[in-house]
Amino acid sequence: MKFKCLDEHPVYSVIKQKKIIVVMPAYNAEKTLKDTISRIPKKMIPSLHKIIIVNDGSIDRTEDEIKRLMKEYNHIELVNHEMNRGYGAAQKTGFNIALDKNGEVFVLLHSDGQYAPELLPKMIWPFFNNSNSDVVLGSRILGRGALKGGMPLYKYLGNRFLTLLENIFYNMNISEFHTGYMLYSKKALLKIPFNKLSNTFHFDGEMVMMSGKKRLRITEVPIPTRYAKEKSHLKPIKYGLDVLKIMIKEKMGKYDF
Repeated sequence: MKFKCLDEHPVYSVIKQKKIIVVMPAYNAEKTLKDTISRIPKKMIPSLHKIIIVNDGSIDRTEDEIKRLMKEYNHIELVNHEMNRGYGAAQKTGFNIALDKNGEVFVLLHSDGQYAPELLPKMIWPFFNNSNSDVVLGSRILGRGALKGGMPLYKYLGNRFLTLLENIFYNMNISEFHTGYMLYSKKALLKIPFNKLSNTFHFDGEMVMMSGKKRLRITEVPIPTRYAKEKSHLKPIKYGLDVLKIMIKEKMGKYDF
């Protein structure tokens, strides 16, 4: 499933005012990387300062595929983890490098293409159109496209239940804590001590929670859902229990840094 590129979005008239860096964690992504990169709107590619792909100890030919893409796109930069450190660790590496490059807007883009690269103009726009935005989250719930896009019913119900609990525990009002389409301003990454957070898939949820604790201004953007045949590395029951542990840890002050 592919989405229509936003080639005539107003963001293109102002996008060069900020240094935008895309961070892509990649683990065994040789079969999806090319398609994901090619789906970034062609009109946007020249305005991206860098696409930092963090190869997190892949055991397939992900590194070879990234090197091949580097010949086609001069914006791409390869960073290798010799061993698999985890999804959160790959983001940390990418964000630290992006901050060193004086980035101003930081985009988390999944290498499997599940979160539509075509929608980058829509996702980036709040940083230009709304000065109150520090963090932008893509919400599959606001768009009411979760089930229509193929999200299994048990995942949808689990998502809604966990998000309800997290909003109560963290005193927030977010439609979806469990999105993987996330963008940060420089202010956000400097205020959130992200290097102290998890190296796992829970990094994203912790970043949302820390955004609330640091009183950052969060904007949610409705996005469609895409569920294909990619193999999920998440175990739903363990994932849910881990989220509950994080909520308890937060109440115990373990995230007060």
